[in-house]
Amino acid sequence: MKIAMIGTGYVGLTTGACFANLGNDVMCVDVDESKIATLKEGKVPFFEPGLSEMVSQNIEQGRLTFTTNAAPAIQAAEIIFIAVGTPSDEDGRADVQYVLNVAEEIGKAMNGFKVIVIKSTVPLGTSRKVETLIKQHQQQPHEFEIASNPEFLREGEAINDFMIPDRIVIGTETERAKNLLTHLYKPLERPNRPILSTNIESAVMIKYASNAMLSARISFMNELAHLCEKVGADIKDVATGMGYDTRIGPRFLQAGAGYGGSCFPKDVRALAATLQDYGCNNVLMQAIENVNIKQKESIVPKLKEELPSLQGKRIAIWGLAFKPKTDDMREATSLTVIPALLKEGASVIGFDPEAEEIAKKLMPTIEYAPNPYEAAMDADAIVLLTEWDVFRQIDLQRVKNSMKQPILLDGRNIYDPAELQKLGFRYQSIGR
Repeated sequence: MKIAMIGTGYVGLTTGACFANLGNDVMCVDVDESKIATLKEGKVPFFEPGLSEMVSQNIEQGRLTFTTNAAPAIQAAEIIFIAVGTPSDEDGRADVQYVLNVAEEIGKAMNGFKVIVIKSTVPLGTSRKVETLIKQHQQQPHEFEIASNPEFLREGEAINDFMIPDRIVIGTETERAKNLLTHLYKPLERPNRPILSTNIESAVMIKYASNAMLSARISFMNELAHLCEKVGADIKDVATGMGYDTRIGPRFLQAGAGYGGSCFPKDVRALAATLQDYGCNNVLMQAIENVNIKQKESIVPKLKEELPSLQGKRIAIWGLAFKPKTDDMREATSLTVIPALLKEGASVIGFDPEAEEIAKKLMPTIEYAPNPYEAAMDADAIVLLTEWDVFRQIDLQRVKNSMKQPILLDGRNIYDPAELQKLGFRYQSIGR
């Protein structure tokens, strides 16, 4: 099938490359000329395991192309995906201006029947605005259908999530659009991985509700973690015991230093704003967000239990990205913790195996180390904020011997407290 993917960010590029890998002809469009030039060379401007190789292979085989000119891509395509950013505005609502700009372009370039699929995470009612704008900007009337196809790609696991999805959600209003999109996704459907067909409003809600539920589980455990510390319980044992309950399950019950990224914070805020817009109670959504903010802010006070004065202290930060297997710094816990440390008078040296270059643009005043051992050298404390595999079996004895003070705050609970204490660390973790 012939596909236009408008937007080459994380979602657009990954989805476009995966569709091309299934044998479709995909033209990816972006207004950023330097990004398109980079992509034409087969270089991916962000880190995602396996994506660079997939992009290069499909460029070589002629199935994946890139352009800054939207009109030819729109005119050649049977299906047009809108996959541009929808950042939070000042009051937490998703800003859909880029989606609406694309709708205008589609209307101007349209030359026949198209299915226009909103892949971006957008508020309820956006599809109606897109439909109206396309009609207003058509040079001559052409039939089209609007659909919603939310993405459920985890950064660091995006290709697997596309190729082996839990479910594929398609929101349409006509059989014609439903059949076309079902045909597109048919290669990925399995008995336990269904294509779920709904109306547009339900598809939009599935996306927001899924991310809000996962965020709620994390915030729930983070709130309980503070109580566990006070009463002598271990939040990891609590999570294990809860997870054996088949009504609950074990996933996303990990307490830690708070969640970040481009989806959970933004989508929880947007859902809270939407609930408010429709006159519904949004207390739970606000609470999920507030717990997460406070969890990030709790890390420096926890460190000060071991180092009451941070003035002049050297603090190593292990992990800068919001999660492992990505270089994404959006709403990362490090962006809360590091400024707070600097405000206390500490000096900070950071290490991350993938996010350093992005981190340098956001935090140019701190030091950066090429590996975790050099970050720990002469440090008064280590704060682990991202659970990269490189930290899991690191030589902790060597790390301790190189430090001024053997203080380690494990913000992701990846170490055994008894083992760390046996090595002589003054060890802090979350909820244990």
